[in-house]
Amino acid sequence: MRKVTFGGANSLDNYFAGTDGGMDWLMWSDEAMELMNDYWPKVDTIVMGRKTYEVAMASQSKVEEKGSGGDGHANAEAANPYGDIKTYVFSTTLSAGKTAGGAEIVADDPGEFIRELKSQEGKDICILGGGNLARTLLEADVIDEIGFNIHPVLLGSGVPLFYEMSRQIDLELIECRPFTNGCVYVLYRVKN
Repeated sequence: MRKVTFGGANSLDNYFAGTDGGMDWLMWSDEAMELMNDYWPKVDTIVMGRKTYEVAMASQSKVEEKGSGGDGHANAEAANPYGDIKTYVFSTTLSAGKTAGGAEIVADDPGEFIRELKSQEGKDICILGGGNLARTLLEADVIDEIGFNIHPVLLGSGVPLFYEMSRQIDLELIECRPFTNGCVYVLYRVKN
């Protein structure tokens, strides 16, 4: 069965981004790049919520349009920002179906959808961003591992990493590694 992972980078006080969505506090390092270079070849599917998708599309459009003199606005026709990796976006406000860029908008029950994906052949599945979506998937018992690069900064407020859940989720530490820049990488197995 395929493994489902949830992770990314967060502040010590558990925010993905600042109140304005800013991520200028992220500290890049060779150690973080090594982790990412090891992780991404194991993944063939990305799952995210609408807000994360819109941020990714806006970021991609800005990069593409810097070279073409565009206005920097997100374009629904833009290519999938994750290339050939199968990308599913959960949304109750966007129209379900394939986008011109290759991502697929899904309005199904997220837990059941991921449970079905896990039973199919393929590589691991990455839950990208989206604390709201992660909460739903943790409560549905479909996330297998949680890994984060914790940054030595207290943002005070922003986009939360975890939202209030209806029950306790127990974890087992697999790895804990300090980086030379002060970040700490942690990887947990979700106990179901």
